[in-house]
Amino acid sequence: MPAAPLAPEGRTVLDARDIGRALTRISHEILERNKGAGDLVLLGIPRRGVPLAHRIASRISTVEDVEVPVGSLDITMYRDDLRLKPARALLPTEIPPGGIDGKVVVLVDDVLFSGRTIRAALDALNDVGRPRAVQLAVLVDRGHRELPIRADFVGKNLPTSLSERVSVRLADLEEDGIDAVSIEAKLEVTE
Repeated sequence: MPAAPLAPEGRTVLDARDIGRALTRISHEILERNKGAGDLVLLGIPRRGVPLAHRIASRISTVEDVEVPVGSLDITMYRDDLRLKPARALLPTEIPPGGIDGKVVVLVDDVLFSGRTIRAALDALNDVGRPRAVQLAVLVDRGHRELPIRADFVGKNLPTSLSERVSVRLADLEEDGIDAVSIEAKLEVTE
């Protein structure tokens, strides 16, 4: 029998039901803003943005009875902190058949923080195609923006201090095992 998933460290602010409700609301907001799912393509930003994009697409499919194309967009080589941090493994970029040219692309990520990940995603998107419009859906917006980037669809605005870390865990990922969002104290790094 597999071991039960561990509860997240820190203070849990969203449980599985909260996450489900947030994703359902985001799905409906995407449909309302775009007047249906006709030209939508969802691109998740690995790691946790990809399963969130699939969940949103599933909810949209239930409402609209149409399959929304879902893919992933790796931003590793577009990050502005590559020289500051250890090497990272590249994750797949998978663009759905039909591409993104002329489509409404909804980028999906778990947490919006400084805005630098989304800036990198926009740069990566330019190398893949030319969408008609780009929108952003995030499960959590924690503030502290360093760039002028704002999410179009937010599951939960979660004001945090810079000394805190927002941790998203998703049951879709084996290493997480449960759906939960928690706030944790950042570990101090001493040399």
